Amino acid sequence: MMAEDLAAREVRVHLRLGGGEKVIVLSEARLDQMRTIARTVWNEPFARRTWSELLFFVFSVLLGVAGMAFIAVTMLGGIALAVTFIGLVIIAGSLRGARGIGGFHRALARNFLDEHIEEPEPFVARSGFFGWLQSALRDPIGWRSVAYSLLKIPLSVFGVWFALSFWVDAFFCLTYPIWGNGAMRPPEYGFMVNAFSPGFLSAGTSGFFHGFFIFVTGVVLVFVAPWPMRAVLYVDRRLMRLLLAPDAMTARVRSLEHARAQTLDTSAATLRRIERDLHDGTQAQLVAVAMRLGQVKEKLTEGREALDLDQVRQLVDDAHKGAKEAIVELRDLARGIHPPALDIGLEGALSTLAARSTVPTDITVALTDRPTPAIESIAYFCVAELMANIVQHAHASQASISCAQQGQWLRLVVRDDGQGGAHLALVGSASSGLSGLTDRVHAVDGRLHITSTPGGPTVVTVDLPLHA
Repeated sequence: MMAEDLAAREVRVHLRLGGGEKVIVLSEARLDQMRTIARTVWNEPFARRTWSELLFFVFSVLLGVAGMAFIAVTMLGGIALAVTFIGLVIIAGSLRGARGIGGFHRALARNFLDEHIEEPEPFVARSGFFGWLQSALRDPIGWRSVAYSLLKIPLSVFGVWFALSFWVDAFFCLTYPIWGNGAMRPPEYGFMVNAFSPGFLSAGTSGFFHGFFIFVTGVVLVFVAPWPMRAVLYVDRRLMRLLLAPDAMTARVRSLEHARAQTLDTSAATLRRIERDLHDGTQAQLVAVAMRLGQVKEKLTEGREALDLDQVRQLVDDAHKGAKEAIVELRDLARGIHPPALDIGLEGALSTLAARSTVPTDITVALTDRPTPAIESIAYFCVAELMANIVQHAHASQASISCAQQGQWLRLVVRDDGQGGAHLALVGSASSGLSGLTDRVHAVDGRLHITSTPGGPTVVTVDLPLHA
């Protein structure tokens, strides 16, 4: 039976070559892969991304030409006058303009490609005109923007010759039946001219099949055109990230500053919460206990004749009850600061969370090294928050927790089969929801990724360094 099922999931293609027969066996996985590729190729010419990339390329080429013209004129003029003070001023103005042009390129990438390139450090000038001049001439962002503009020109020329020519030739081929009366063949541009012999778009001299062949060629070019453009834009994206984004050291410092600010804000919020819980809960309970004990003391000093033992006993019972409630609140507060379950390690703590959950939860833990206490605490609270979200919002019937060590990283994966649709901006708050988890994870250079399509499942992956 298994052999029959396996044969049913295979496709055999018989080819006759030179009198012999060759059999090609395609597995179900390979067929699924081929179907996925075919769907991608079929849908790509009509996708929003394709047309956004085409528009970005056109606008970025125009901006690159204008920017390079400005830089060339100002730089050459400044170099020609470099022996004078005016030449240095012109070069400084060119660098400041190049920085602005780089900002326009980043805006184009953000609006058309959804490529969010981080803004570099703002220009900070020293006091006085000479201070401004010195700062402008030493501005690394300005010089890197000049380098990008220089490299953008050959990339644009290649893109027009290679990538844009597919779209241009496709347009003329598709519209040939409208304007092509009397024309032997449509115009040919760029890559097509160099890759094929002249007249490759023509199947004859005239007639229906001549025009039909040209139209079909245009259809084929439409399905091919998105991919050369994407290859050119891949190089452009890399250049922008290399030259128009902050350098690695600046980005690292900015990330650490942001993480430090988030950690300080989280710590301040935690201290305010602890203060509020102590003031509104435990302190009030202890004040009530003290008042009841004071009443008992007054009753005991009134004299044996006026002593009401039942009332004294009631006051003592109330004070005892209040003291126990205060102890419970203090225990809960301490558990929120550091869960006692972590004293036995992360594996035991996560097992406790899984056992307490009202949703049946499977857990898998594979650790060879114990993380530092700070990482254990973050991992515990992340899983606790995610399990609380599953219980409250997911409407799931099954969940799973996976905790595994990958080199010097700890990977947590929490999965449920609920309704899906989880989103950072929609679930929880900045302090306790998914957004709060993101801040907590980023504070130690970790990463949090959510996959939650409508209808489920929801998979949340948290990567944390073993040592922080």
